[in-house]
Amino acid sequence: MKDITTIKAGVLENFGKLSIKNLEVPELEYGQILIKVMFSGVCRSQLMEIYGLRGSDPWLPHLLGHEGSGIVIKTGPGVTKVKVGDEVILTWIESEGIDAKGAIYKSEGTKINSGKITTFSNYTIASENRVILKPKYLSFEEAVLFGCALATGAGIVQNELDINKNSTVLIIGLGGIGLSALMMLQSMKTKKIIVVDNSESKLALAKKWGVKCVLNAKDDNINEIIEKQTPDGIDFCIESAGKVETIELGFSLIKKNGGHLIFASHPPENDKISLNPHELISGKKISGSWGGSTKPDRDIPIMSEILLPNITKVRDLLTHRYPLENINDAINDLNSGLVFRPIIEMKHE
Repeated sequence: MKDITTIKAGVLENFGKLSIKNLEVPELEYGQILIKVMFSGVCRSQLMEIYGLRGSDPWLPHLLGHEGSGIVIKTGPGVTKVKVGDEVILTWIESEGIDAKGAIYKSEGTKINSGKITTFSNYTIASENRVILKPKYLSFEEAVLFGCALATGAGIVQNELDINKNSTVLIIGLGGIGLSALMMLQSMKTKKIIVVDNSESKLALAKKWGVKCVLNAKDDNINEIIEKQTPDGIDFCIESAGKVETIELGFSLIKKNGGHLIFASHPPENDKISLNPHELISGKKISGSWGGSTKPDRDIPIMSEILLPNITKVRDLLTHRYPLENINDAINDLNSGLVFRPIIEMKHE
């Protein structure tokens, strides 16, 4: 195969949208891997960067994308974890291997920054510790979700909460992370699951999956409905909508003396949550999740095996594919709640 000297990528130059550009590929440095990207996901965390909701961005212009799948094309000095031809998952969650620096590309003489992993391009340079081998039974498309959504949502259930089949669990927000948590809960045979979202299509999917208690966040009396459904209180709340009001709602509903809310997305920069301190000393807990505390090399093969009997549920999330040229449509559709997880399908010369 001839050397890859240029790639096509979505570049964030200014907040609001990406520009599609051809970039010059630098020589691989210590711990870096060149990967032919097959598919990339687009998640809400990336929306926050694109729309400037995390404050100022000193790295502009730069690449984005932090979950994907692909094939190793070339390895840089020191890389031993993978070899040319290996099929891999790209994940923002730190795994085993060299922690290499981000590549710097060029476009018409302008420097384009990137991090240790970016996936909004048809080829990418990633750090060795942001790449793991793809289980052979997963398609490239299915594998994308294990780079972020499933690693985080299923990881919360598997690694961070002491859930058993008799626990009462509330999920607020049925995006990729919320639905991934739901998949894992159902694989564990958790009996009492309540889901809340403001999208009828997402609630319909939860019903299709067999969830009995499905509530629209727009209902004025949602607190009363949930409290009536759970006379013994809610043991755990997984909040993935990333809004002040939904975090506060979930915290208000978990039971005292042991209830635990964990949130996997966060509100925009400078937005603050407000909690009653007495509820904290009454035994309620709240915490944030960093990728579900997932250790990708260890956990992703386990998660994929657990979820394999229900792999059709993973496919239910992959309803919309977009070419890289239309990535701004994918971004807008996700922001508008029209899709669960947009998938960018890459083309190669």
